[in-house]
Amino acid sequence: MIEHHIVTYREEANELLTELETSLLELEENPADEELIGRVFRAMHTIKGSGAMFGFDEIAGFTHEVETVFDLVRNGRMTVSKSLLNLTLRARDHIKGLLDASVSGDEPDRTEGEAVIAGLRQLAPQLPDETSPPAVPGPAPATGAETVKTWRIRFKPCPELFLSGTKPLGLINELRELGTCHVVAHTSDVPALDDINPELCYLYWDIILTTARDMDAIKDVFIFIEDDCELKVDLIDDGGDGDTDLDYKKLGDILVERGDLSQMEIQKVLGLQKRFGELAVAVGAVTPDKVQSALVEQQHVKNVRQDRANQESTSSIRVPAEKLDLLVNLVGELVTVQAHLSQTAALHGNADFASIAEEVERLTNDLRDTALNIRMLPIGTTFSKFKRLVRDLSQELGKEIEMETEGAETELDKTVIERLNDPLVHLIRNSIDHGIEMPDVRVAAGKPAQGTVHLGAVHSGDSVLITIRDDGAGLDREAIRAKAVERGIITATAELSDKEIYNLIFAPGFSTAARITNVSGRGVGMDVVKKAIEALRGSIDIATVRGAGSTMTLKIPLTLAIIESLLVRIGANYFVMPLSSVEECVELTRDNIKEAHGRNLANVRGAIVPYIPLRERFCISDDRPDIEQIVITNIHGTKVGFVVDNVIGEHQTVIKSLGRMYRDVKGISGATILGDGTVALILDMGLLLQSVEADGHGSP
Repeated sequence: MIEHHIVTYREEANELLTELETSLLELEENPADEELIGRVFRAMHTIKGSGAMFGFDEIAGFTHEVETVFDLVRNGRMTVSKSLLNLTLRARDHIKGLLDASVSGDEPDRTEGEAVIAGLRQLAPQLPDETSPPAVPGPAPATGAETVKTWRIRFKPCPELFLSGTKPLGLINELRELGTCHVVAHTSDVPALDDINPELCYLYWDIILTTARDMDAIKDVFIFIEDDCELKVDLIDDGGDGDTDLDYKKLGDILVERGDLSQMEIQKVLGLQKRFGELAVAVGAVTPDKVQSALVEQQHVKNVRQDRANQESTSSIRVPAEKLDLLVNLVGELVTVQAHLSQTAALHGNADFASIAEEVERLTNDLRDTALNIRMLPIGTTFSKFKRLVRDLSQELGKEIEMETEGAETELDKTVIERLNDPLVHLIRNSIDHGIEMPDVRVAAGKPAQGTVHLGAVHSGDSVLITIRDDGAGLDREAIRAKAVERGIITATAELSDKEIYNLIFAPGFSTAARITNVSGRGVGMDVVKKAIEALRGSIDIATVRGAGSTMTLKIPLTLAIIESLLVRIGANYFVMPLSSVEECVELTRDNIKEAHGRNLANVRGAIVPYIPLRERFCISDDRPDIEQIVITNIHGTKVGFVVDNVIGEHQTVIKSLGRMYRDVKGISGATILGDGTVALILDMGLLLQSVEADGHGSP
């Protein structure tokens, strides 16, 4: 159970560190914002408090130092400065390092932590000495660790306890290590000074302990003296969601539960006083019906607030990503079975059977959409990381750059967001290093000294468009062309459109940077970007104006688990094409082929469209039908056809990864299982086109 809490703490600490970073970057823009200062303080307080509770003592100790500084800021004894923010961001990174080291087992870089603490002490000399004991953390705010419970412990040792060599203080300190606790010593049995026997124990203690450990762990502390003491352990708060009322039991109830007072004695005491309403009526201040009306209002509002608290506490739950992956996989299997059911129902022609199959199909579709939506996360969680990247890089390069974001609420599959991180880092780094000019250059060009990097996201059909736009120098067409000729990528006489020339920057090792820096210049970034985006079944488009800036647009599918596709057949083989790339289907007859004189070109309403005959490409030797179909697709803005025997129709494709042996097969991105159990290969039209061109066929 404790391992579960540790995992939960790591997850929440990572979320808090993200929030901390975001708050610090916002605080840099609004250093006097008390709400932001409070958010920074609360994030660190929670990391510290929960860390101490779950055994992350090093994190708790380090965070305590940083939190103390922000406590001074919160109390108006210090102001937010750039130096403080720089140190706090470094502190955030160090805490992240400690957290990661607790998973990997690697040794953290403690010199960085010491340097941060030294820097903070230099900024705030009024901090307590390093040797001062850290403040005892208060009960940690809600951490999601639902089974952290609170216990009431009465420990009353026998008077002769000291004679056995046992120290009660040591036992109480052991309890402190289990969690957060308050200890109250009872001294009523201590006799007058002249009557005290120093070998006897006259004290007993009440301890209120909040811990993730169970009752056995608490009793284990007293295991060696259980026959020499009175020990009573009661659970007073089980950590359940239902305990939303901030008020606790009445004092009389607590005393009765402890056995310090009887119910009869309570009634006797209460009988001595009257309620406020009775007193108010007695003195003639109000009438009884007014008191009754006020009591009704009091109870009504209590009930409403209780209901609201219950709804808020159950509005969200934390579920491990692995369980969601399993759910999506099971839904994928269900989609395959449902397709089989629908196919079988169609073959039998039974109306009742067909009706049941349609109902199952409807429910399966709803379940599929719901399961996929559960995995959706706002992409803004990724955007916040890049603000820090822009801040640090602009400082490193001596540039003034502001980052704007738009569409942070746009949702994408969790896996897609994680795999987008590296490509976006490369693109933003390139915008900062190559795109945005130095302040003096910008001013000379009539631009503001501060450059802008804009990061936006918006839904577009079954995809998301992510744009990275800067107002820098833009791409240099002639420099790119010259470099491509120099590297032998194109010939000096090659006639290329602007778009084709700009796409040369995605060639492996291509770079026009005059020097290699820590940020870029080795020409590996854009190549990695292209491969990563294509691995997501996405595409990247470049728009640039010399002197005005560049815009990179990534088109990314919403999910990688289930896609809408077009099912086609060649001979006895089935293939699947992502429907998002398909524009239309046209017939290809023997006469059409003769008219093109053997060239793979089709005349589609007056437009010439090149096509790839997949039968030849895949070496399928069945008889070729007289009339074939050309599936016309749009690949990076270019229309390309793929010739198949038959187009079966739209199909929900549950993507299955290929085995290791098939990973390097060009043009095939995965497989799926059809309703009758047949395997269909999923075509990657972009890579298929590239492989045709690379094999020397030139344009299809």
